[in-house]
Amino acid sequence: MASGLVALLDDVAAIAKIAATSLDDVTAAAGKAGSKAVGVVIDDAAVTPGYAVGFTPDRELPIIAKIALGSLGNKFLLLLPGALLISAFAPWLLTPLLMLGGAYLCFEAAEKIYEAVVEHEDTDSPEELALSSKELEKQKVVGAIRTDLILSAEIMAIALNDVAQQPLAVQAGALAVVGLLITIGVYGVVALIVKMDDIGLHLSKGRAASMRALGRGMVKAMPVVLDALTRIGTAAMLWVGGGIIVHGLEHYHFSPIPTWVEGLSHWAATAPAVGPVTGWLAFAVGSAVVGLAVGGLIVAALHLVPSKKH
Repeated sequence: MASGLVALLDDVAAIAKIAATSLDDVTAAAGKAGSKAVGVVIDDAAVTPGYAVGFTPDRELPIIAKIALGSLGNKFLLLLPGALLISAFAPWLLTPLLMLGGAYLCFEAAEKIYEAVVEHEDTDSPEELALSSKELEKQKVVGAIRTDLILSAEIMAIALNDVAQQPLAVQAGALAVVGLLITIGVYGVVALIVKMDDIGLHLSKGRAASMRALGRGMVKAMPVVLDALTRIGTAAMLWVGGGIIVHGLEHYHFSPIPTWVEGLSHWAATAPAVGPVTGWLAFAVGSAVVGLAVGGLIVAALHLVPSKKH
């Protein structure tokens, strides 16, 4: 009886050890995979605040919460199962899907640059103006969740590509950890951004002169912060999207462009003391140039194609 109990405890200990090892594998894989998706995360954090701007302060956080729940649904109900199915039955699809997503990111960035350079009317449509606040809020939330689906798909694809050689259980755990932590991180930052002016306004009414000055500074800084986030998000899309395309071309042995970008990175990495930084920066700039070229071609094609007039 005692020997049976000892054997059982040994089995439990062995299972616990295996579980702990698997958890370590999942944590390590999630950390590695999540770091590769940082550019898309930056863009996600830059894009989302715009969906909550223009509503009364009491509706801003509920709107962010609805979008965050929708984002979790995107990742756990649609993208995670889809990613695992691809990994199990069609792993060859991963690189083409990554390149397709990268091209979309490049297009989005190039389209933003095009809209910033070319004058265009930026007025609300009569249909949108006629909506009630609840209807408009619903429309904005749905639009934000749709945009999140695209960005989340790219995040999950990048993460999956980095853990594709791991067992399926580790892949599932890593993708779940990446999806959860990125959603919490992104929408926590977004909530802070959209409430920054309210926090600043509250501080500006304080008793201490330093707090009042800080509060006024935060209120004045909001437009600058939102503008900077837009620019950073655009740059991140170009660098990430272009980098995905460069790696995809390398995967298919289309060497000239990857060779040029890698050569620029290696040359910049030879700088004394700051070599790792300049090497990474050179690769990011080279990837962004490739991304701008790809996105520019797509934008040009779309704008050159004459629209059908009814």
